[in-house]
Amino acid sequence: MAPSPDTSKTAKLERYNSYIRRMNSTKLLNASSKLLFRATLLIALVLVLFFTLNYPPLSSSDHLPHRRSFLSSAFSSAGGAAWEKQVRHSSTPRRPHGFSVLVTGAAGFVGSHCSLALKKRGDGVLGLDNFNDYYDPSLKRARQALLQKHQIFIVEADLNDSPLLTKLFDVVPFTHVLHLAAQAGVRYAMQNPQSYVASNIAGFVSLLEVAKAANPQPAIVWASSSSVYGLNTENPFSELHRTDRPASLYAATKKAGEEIAHTYNHIYGLSLTGLRFFTVYGPWGRPDMAYFFFTKDILQGKPIDVYRTHDEHEVARDFTYIDDVVRGCLGALDTAEKSTGSGGRKKRPAQLRVYNLGNTSPVPVGRLVGILESLLGTKAKRHVITMPRNGDVPFTHANVSLAWRDFGYKPTTDLATGLRKFVKWYVGYYGVQPKSKKETHLTTATAAATSTTSDRPDESN
Repeated sequence: MAPSPDTSKTAKLERYNSYIRRMNSTKLLNASSKLLFRATLLIALVLVLFFTLNYPPLSSSDHLPHRRSFLSSAFSSAGGAAWEKQVRHSSTPRRPHGFSVLVTGAAGFVGSHCSLALKKRGDGVLGLDNFNDYYDPSLKRARQALLQKHQIFIVEADLNDSPLLTKLFDVVPFTHVLHLAAQAGVRYAMQNPQSYVASNIAGFVSLLEVAKAANPQPAIVWASSSSVYGLNTENPFSELHRTDRPASLYAATKKAGEEIAHTYNHIYGLSLTGLRFFTVYGPWGRPDMAYFFFTKDILQGKPIDVYRTHDEHEVARDFTYIDDVVRGCLGALDTAEKSTGSGGRKKRPAQLRVYNLGNTSPVPVGRLVGILESLLGTKAKRHVITMPRNGDVPFTHANVSLAWRDFGYKPTTDLATGLRKFVKWYVGYYGVQPKSKKETHLTTATAAATSTTSDRPDESN
């Protein structure tokens, strides 16, 4: 009788093989789980980045101009060889002894005009702008496209991004900085005060910190504001008048900028020139300015608020056309002396200046509305109200004799002429189609408006 087979060894072998299969399955499951976890984490990070870019949080911090600094650092400063080539090409002058100018706020109203003027005369221009949404960013993008056609490159970044600023100064030995980036607007400061501190004070200090350490140190021309005169009642406003009574937070941040400029000039030898702008207007202007939204509302048949003072006087402004301001900015750049520091140390006293850039001819806001009515061929629905206590001042009037003496600044554009140019741009840019009875007004009413507008009076000193 044949012996029975040894089943114990077979059972042990089957149990061992089953154990090996379970171990392999467990390892495969663990590896798959790790891979799935990593893939999920990567997708989550991509989604967070996507929504951060396209859907910022709906809070007051929306308007903080430094909210894009992380993204600007990630994509701009790490741009590599191609990015550096763009930066160098844009900032290289095309005329003998031309400047290499960093223009902050280059996609803004004054910044874009100054950038084009500098490029036209052969200077190298590199722009810097954070494209914040204080007003419609599409207008800033349109200005950017215009500058790009003239081979002006704008780095999308924030002033508070110190590593990126340092990188720019490492790549380009700027001879000058035209610092026009700022959080603008008097009334908006009551809604979002932190944005003014972040841009007008912290951003300015960030720029000066990088500039003081640069070799060579650039000469800096920067935008202050006529708002620094605040509650001053002497007129016309002179650079010698008091500026220690600001009427708004915006004015206070600009006054702080002037004191900060004095400090960096005194300690580090930076050449600094502040320009106090007086109500700049013109084509490609800012939608938050009265002449701009008055035009929009008049064309749309909406009522407009026209302010009067508490003692029943008309509010008046020294409206200054953009081309006059640009000439003033270039004049200040051309006469700016070199900074005197090196490696963050002052060697000898450096130039420190401040100038008014205005039109020297205050115009009542009601008269501005009348000129717009004539140009647009439409009667405005005026709502005359008492000026609220929101930081606005009732009257501005520039004395520009100092700017005339030092760099020949002389405004030449009266309000009717400037508004005609603005309206022509506005109608073309926004594709406005006036009613048939208005069409002739848009092309011919300017002559009538100009003839009924008195010539600009001589400046009083």
